[in-house]
Amino acid sequence: MQTIFSGVQPSGTPTLGNYIGALKQFVDLQDEHDCFFCIVDEHAITVPQDPKELHHNIRSLASLYIAVGIRPTTSTLFIQSEVPAHTQLSWMMQSMSYIGELERMTQFKDKSDGKAGVSAGLFTYPSLMAADILLYQTDIVPVGDDQTQHLELTRNLAERFNNRYGETFTVPEIRIPTVGARIMSLQEPTKKMSKSDENVRGFISMIDPPKTIEKKIKSAVTDSDGIVAYDVDNKPGVSNLLTIYASCRGESIETIVKKYEGKGYGDFKAGVAQAVIDLLEPIQEKYYSLIESEELDTILDEGAEKASRMASKTLHRAQKAMGLGR
Repeated sequence: MQTIFSGVQPSGTPTLGNYIGALKQFVDLQDEHDCFFCIVDEHAITVPQDPKELHHNIRSLASLYIAVGIRPTTSTLFIQSEVPAHTQLSWMMQSMSYIGELERMTQFKDKSDGKAGVSAGLFTYPSLMAADILLYQTDIVPVGDDQTQHLELTRNLAERFNNRYGETFTVPEIRIPTVGARIMSLQEPTKKMSKSDENVRGFISMIDPPKTIEKKIKSAVTDSDGIVAYDVDNKPGVSNLLTIYASCRGESIETIVKKYEGKGYGDFKAGVAQAVIDLLEPIQEKYYSLIESEELDTILDEGAEKASRMASKTLHRAQKAMGLGR
C-alpha cells in the first residue's frame, strides 16, 4: 500500500474550494493508501499569529478533517508541532538546500514582496515542507498546482541526500487533482477561491450557515446574457457556479446545463446554493459535535503517537546516514 502525506495550514477555516479541490479527494484516497494528514501549525508561524486564534484554528481544522470523512481508524491525523522529528529533519534539509533554490520559490517572493521585515522561517519554509513529506517515506503528495514548485524541491532534496549519503528517502510523486481542482472566487471568477480574500463574498467557508451561503451565491458575479452554459473564457462566473454545482451533486455539467435550459440565473443560483447547503450541513453537524470534545483530543493523541513512531525511524536512519550523534 502506497503512502500519502498531506499538510494543511491552520490559517483559517477551509473554503468550499479547499474541500472540492483537496479534502474530498483525501476521503477517497484513504481507502487504498496509507494516509498521513498533518495540521502544519509550524508552517503557520512563519508569519505572525494570534496564539488564541491559532489554537482554535488547529482544533477547527482537525474537526473538519474528521467531519468530511477522514477515518482515524485507517488514516493518521496529527498536529505537526506534536511530532518533534519534523523540526529536527527540517534543519538537516536546510543544510541540504541551496540559497538560490529557496530564493526562486514564487510563494516566498509573493509573501515577502513589499514587507519591511521577513522571517527566516518564511524563507526556509520549503525545507520544513520537505521534512514533513520525507519523514513518512511518502510515495504520493496530492497538492494544488500552486505547490508543485515546493514539491519539485522536495524531490530534489531527497535525491541529493540519497546520492550523497545512500538510499534513505523515498522520492515522492506529485499528484494534482484533475476534477474540481480549481474553484474560483464568487466575485472574481478568474481568481482562485481563497479564505484570505478580503471580500468575504468571494468565498464560501466550510462552516458558513445556510443563509450566508444563499446570500453569497445570490451575489455571485455572472454576466448579462442570462443563459446557463459552460464557457470558461466568455462566461467564467457561470462556469464556476456550474463546476460548484456539479462537484456538490456529483452530476455532470452537461446534465445541469440541460436542467436549467430556458431558465434564468435566479433559479440557477438558487439550485447552486441548495446543492452547497445539502453538501455542507451534515459536515457542519459533525464538526460542531467534535470541536470541543474529548474524542477529538483522543484522536489527535493517538495520531501523534503513530506519526512519531514512523517519523522517528526515518529521522534516526537519516541522522545515521549523515553521521550525526554517536
